Amino acid sequence: MANIKVVFHSGYGHTQRMAEAVADGAGATLIAIDKEGNLSEADWAALAAADAIILGSPTYMGSVSWQFKKFADASSKPWFTQQWKDKLFAGFTNSATMNGDKLSTLHYMFTLAMQHSGVWVGTGMMPSNAKAAQRNDINYVGSFSGAMAQSPSDSSPAEMLPGDLETARLFGKRVAETAARLKG
Repeated sequence: MANIKVVFHSGYGHTQRMAEAVADGAGATLIAIDKEGNLSEADWAALAAADAIILGSPTYMGSVSWQFKKFADASSKPWFTQQWKDKLFAGFTNSATMNGDKLSTLHYMFTLAMQHSGVWVGTGMMPSNAKAAQRNDINYVGSFSGAMAQSPSDSSPAEMLPGDLETARLFGKRVAETAARLKG
């Protein structure tokens, strides 16, 4: 079984719920970026030992949170030695609006993964885009690049839609299956 880590920042708890669903599907361990944008030395060591790193951040103002950006900037230490080279990477995000420029956040994560010489894994899911589609369907937001969810600004993390969380779980499962194929 592959060693998979989900490193994420969550401002209000919605992205944490999504991270938990991704980790459940991937059989992964969670690593939370703290409210000051920091990780412990043990967390950095866990990322160094991982086969796959799944990145998660809310989308704020069309990109990752400043705490996630601080983590990304601090990853220049492993970048310098290409410590994460050839690891699998994937990403997920949540925002209050249906679009919310979430794709910009995933592009940021993709660029970070490419700078680390990583290999990106997309969702592998068809979107729910037929007339019969319902908001709670799998991949209703319609992302191929990474998992996306939408949580109204006045909703609690407990109110996240089961379809968005199941999309996140299936996404994590895909990353784990891809990691197992490459490892085996």
